[in-house]
Amino acid sequence: MSRFVFLGVALALLVGGGGPVAAAPKSRPVVVAVDAYGADPTGRTDSTPAVVAALRHAKRVDRDRPVRIVFSKGTYQLYPERAETRELYVSNTVGADQRYRDKKIGLLVEDMHDVTIDGGGAKLVYHGLQTAFASIRSTGVTFTNFSFDYAAPQVIDATVATTGVTDGHAYRVLSIPAGSPYEVNGTHITWLGEKSPATGQPYWAGADGLEYTQIHDPKAQRTWRADNPLFNDVASVTDLGGRRIRIDYTTAARPADTGLVYQMRLIERTEPGAFIWQSKNVTMRSMNAYYLQSFGVVGQFSENISIDKVNFAPAPRSGRSTSSFADFVQMSGVKGKVSITRSVFDGPHDDPINIHGTYLEVVGKPGPSTLTLAYKHPQTAGFPQFAPGDKVEFATKRTMTALASPHAKVTAVDGPSGMDHDKPLTTMTVTFDRPIPAGVEIGGTVVENITATPSVVISGNVFRNVPTRGILVTTRKPVLITGNRFDGMSMASIYVSADAYQWYESGPVADLTIRGNSFTRPSGPVIFVEPTNQVIDPATPVHRNISVVHNSFDIGDVTIVNAKSVGGFAFTGNTVRRLDGPAHPPYTSPLFVFHGSSDIRIAHNRYDKGLNTSVVTD
Repeated sequence: MSRFVFLGVALALLVGGGGPVAAAPKSRPVVVAVDAYGADPTGRTDSTPAVVAALRHAKRVDRDRPVRIVFSKGTYQLYPERAETRELYVSNTVGADQRYRDKKIGLLVEDMHDVTIDGGGAKLVYHGLQTAFASIRSTGVTFTNFSFDYAAPQVIDATVATTGVTDGHAYRVLSIPAGSPYEVNGTHITWLGEKSPATGQPYWAGADGLEYTQIHDPKAQRTWRADNPLFNDVASVTDLGGRRIRIDYTTAARPADTGLVYQMRLIERTEPGAFIWQSKNVTMRSMNAYYLQSFGVVGQFSENISIDKVNFAPAPRSGRSTSSFADFVQMSGVKGKVSITRSVFDGPHDDPINIHGTYLEVVGKPGPSTLTLAYKHPQTAGFPQFAPGDKVEFATKRTMTALASPHAKVTAVDGPSGMDHDKPLTTMTVTFDRPIPAGVEIGGTVVENITATPSVVISGNVFRNVPTRGILVTTRKPVLITGNRFDGMSMASIYVSADAYQWYESGPVADLTIRGNSFTRPSGPVIFVEPTNQVIDPATPVHRNISVVHNSFDIGDVTIVNAKSVGGFAFTGNTVRRLDGPAHPPYTSPLFVFHGSSDIRIAHNRYDKGLNTSVVTD
C-alpha cells in the first residue's frame, strides 16, 4: 500500500472515526469511498492502487449487506501496471491465443453480491490496454453515474483538413486528435500508444494505415468500410506541428476527400472493453462510454443484463469520431433477460449490438452418450459452453434444423474453465442423459446450449454513424425491438443469421417482433434474415414467427426485407416513404424478397408512389 493510501486511511480515521468504511445501519449499504484509500480526483496521479485497495476492502465487507463503492466528481487516472490481472478467455476476441490470456481490469467486481459502483459524476481515464470494468461470478451488480475514456485510443481518427496540388504533385494535410502520438519517419508514420510510465515504451504501435480502415463523413453523418488511399504513392511525409501532417504524393490528381475522417486501427481484439462473466442481475446505467479499447462490452454466460441510458459516443470536443474498437455490446450465451434501453450507439467499428449463442461442432464420439465438441472460429475459445443440467439441441449444419426432440440434458463436462490453460482450450467432452441421437455426424452436426439463451428487449435507442449492421440477434426466446431510431446504417439495420459455417453464432429465432421503429437513410436490405443452411426447405424453416409492425421506413432505392428460411413472416401497418419524393423516377428494387419461406403476410401498409412493392419469392 502506497503512502497516499496510508494518508487517506489516516484522514478517514481522524475525520470519520471509523476508517474508510462509513458505519451504517444494517438496512443501509456499506459505503467504501475510493478517495479514502488515496484515489486522486484531481487527475494528477495514478489512482489504480487506491481503487484496487478499495475494491478489495469492499469484497471483504461484502457479507449480508449491500456495498457501494463511491467516487468523487472528479477525474481519475487509471494505469494498467498495477491493475488487477486475471487469465480470461472471452468470446469473439482472440480465442486461445496465449499471448493475450492475461487481462488487466481497471474496476474488478469478483465473487461479490449486491454491489454498486457509483461514480458520482466522475470521469475515469484509462491508459494502455485494459478492460475498463468487469463483473465476475457476482450477483446484483450496478455500474452507474460515471464517464470513461482512454487517454490514447487504439484507433487513429485522421481528418483530411485540406488537399491540393503543388508542382504537379498532390498532397493531403491530416489533422490528428490529441491522444494519438506519432512519429514521422521519411515516407512513413509510426502511430504510438502513450508510453508506459513503468517501461518507457509505448503500449502499442503501428505504421501508416495500420490493418483496417473505415471512413467517416461528419457532414453526411455516415460511416462505411473502404480501402485506405492515404498511404498509396507517397513521396514524402512532413510533420507540420500542431498535430498536422502533410503527405505528398507521386501522383498529380487532387484528392477529393477533404473533410473525411479515416478511422484506422489494428485488428487484434486483445481484451474486452468491459466484461460480465458468470454473473447475475448486472446493470449498466447512466454512463458515458466515450471509447471502448480493443472490443466492446461482453456479457458471457451470465443471467439478466440491463444496459440503460448509456451514451456510447465519442467525448465532445475530443476531435474523435470513433467510440469503440469493434462492437459496442456483445452478448454470448446469456440467459434470463437482456434489456438494452434509452441508449445511444454512435461511432463503432463493428456491430453496435450482437446477441447470440455459440455452435460447437461435433469432432468425436467417444461413447454412446458422449461427444467431443470443438470451437471452430479462432476468435472464440477457452471458456465452458455447458454445465450439468443444461439442455442442448443437435442441429445438422446443412439444414440448420434440429435432429431430435425432446432436448438432451448435460450430465458431465470435461473442458476449459475460462480462467486457466490447464486443459485444451478449443475442445471439450460432454456427456448427456441419453444416447446420442441418430444422424449426429462428425463434422456435420453442431450443438447449441439452449438453456443459455435470453429473452431480449431493445427499446428507445439511437443508432448512427455505424459502418455495419445495427442489431444482430439470434435467440429462440421472445425478442422485442421497439421504439428505436436507425439512421444511415451502412449494412442491414437488423440482421438475423444462425451461422454454422463462419462465425458459429447460434441459433434460430422463434418469436421476433420489430415494432414502432424508424429507419432513415438505410442500406438494403433493411431487415436481413440469412441463416447459413445449405439446404432450404420451406416445410422445415430455420426461423419462425417474425413480425414487422407499425414501423416507418424513409428509404432510397433499396429492399426492405430479404428473408431466407422463415416460417411465418408478417409485415403489417408500416409506412414506407421515398427519400427523394415522387417527382423523381420510380424505384426499381423490390421491397420484399423471400427465399424458401412460407406463411408470409404483407398487409395494411402505406407506401409512397413510385415504390416497387413487388414481393419476390423463390
